[in-house]
Amino acid sequence: MKRMSIKAEEISTLIKKQIENYQSQIEVNEVGTVIQVGDGIARAHGLDNVMSGELVEFSNGVMGMAQNLEENNVGIIILGPFTEIREGDEVRRTGRIMEVPVGEALIGRVVNSLGMPVDGKGPINTTKTRPIEGNAPGVMDRKSVHEPLQTGIKAIDSMVPIGRGQRELIIGDRQTGKTSIAVDAIINQKGQNMICIYVAIGQKESTVRNVVETLRQYGALDYTIVVTASASQPAPLLFLAPYAGVTMGEEFMYNGKHVLVVYDDLSKQAAAYRELSLLLRRPPGREAYPGDVFFLHSRLLERAAKLSDALGAGSLTALPFIETQAGDVSAYIPTNVISITDGQIFLQSDLFYSGVRPAVNAGLSVSRVGGSAQIKAMKKVAGTLRLDLASYRELEAFAQFGSDLDKSTQAKLNRGVRTVEVLKQGLHKPQSVEKQVTILYALTRGLIDDIPVQDVTRFESELFAFMDANHKDLLDHITNTKDLPNEDAYKAAIENFKKGFVVSE
Repeated sequence: MKRMSIKAEEISTLIKKQIENYQSQIEVNEVGTVIQVGDGIARAHGLDNVMSGELVEFSNGVMGMAQNLEENNVGIIILGPFTEIREGDEVRRTGRIMEVPVGEALIGRVVNSLGMPVDGKGPINTTKTRPIEGNAPGVMDRKSVHEPLQTGIKAIDSMVPIGRGQRELIIGDRQTGKTSIAVDAIINQKGQNMICIYVAIGQKESTVRNVVETLRQYGALDYTIVVTASASQPAPLLFLAPYAGVTMGEEFMYNGKHVLVVYDDLSKQAAAYRELSLLLRRPPGREAYPGDVFFLHSRLLERAAKLSDALGAGSLTALPFIETQAGDVSAYIPTNVISITDGQIFLQSDLFYSGVRPAVNAGLSVSRVGGSAQIKAMKKVAGTLRLDLASYRELEAFAQFGSDLDKSTQAKLNRGVRTVEVLKQGLHKPQSVEKQVTILYALTRGLIDDIPVQDVTRFESELFAFMDANHKDLLDHITNTKDLPNEDAYKAAIENFKKGFVVSE
């Protein structure tokens, strides 16, 4: 029998190979202990390396988010029911920053602040997620706002136009029609290649249900995601909802699409954040809000942008809502948000109750993007509208005394009354831009001045029907070229209709 010779080099190379292919399978799970729990806040000891904003898991499966990183404990906001969590329970790190699912699969669904479906239609089939806190696009990644976002509301599209990538605040007391404006704007995006996200913060469940049903009824749910954190949810979910909404929108924006996000409303988010901060023992500032309440909204709204062509030219438009108390625009949260946004639409309760709906106060409303968010045709017809309205409001007080007025004052009042009448609009009846231009052209060129005030609304609807039937080419010209058609033909068409218009007795 031949003896096998053992070669040292072969053995050493074999061992080296084995060492090279050896993979360490040891996992280190950092586990802490809950030392205090209550009011949706837990304090845990032992999570020494936890990151700010990291997700942690309690022993009963409820998730939390690390917020206060203190010397000997971590303040955690609990994202779900906290009644089962006890002092002494284990809490472990996940290593993941708070994130939500994103992608096409969410469209048409109603989800909560964590991106979980709450509409009973089964799970959402998407594997993509994004962290809810993201950097806003930088200065050089942006492009100035230049494409209009048509809301379909005459008072807004003509006087306070909104552009794609803009942040326009909608502000007013409760029950002045803020949500209706947003819902109409969403309905009007049908066929405009726009994805809408409606974020309901601290609303009643029944109210959210009504909004969802309205959107479904008008076929708007096909391009809309609804994120809801209702009034019965814990404060952390109300605080997170807007960030979840904007994160879902960013996924589309960075893929070159256009997104409209409505935050309804941010005053409730600020109140939820105040509650969290006070429970986390952060020092309170003005009106007991924490010192970083401005940053709360600025880091959210700065993520709305019109991206440069190099980044795909997508856009994310934000419509934040703020509810005022008795029309006080100079309170803390309203002034904060006004200073972050590119203009505001102020809804006045007096106008609302006197039947002017939408109750837009043209004097206090402003768009800091202005005419660059309007098509040429609209710019031409809406130029004098704001002045007409302002001079009418000024003279309105004199007119009440019924004294003899000179001709020019009388003419201004006549035009003003009809302007107010034309800018009134029914609920969920957004109008296409070419129809808005038509009625505003008739108004600003004085073609309605002799129509009785009570007939103006009927004049408008019959004029649209007449134009659709006989002068579709003129309307199509506005749609395609974004400019007014031949003015003689346009004026003649309206005058032609006017001849056959029957004035009511």
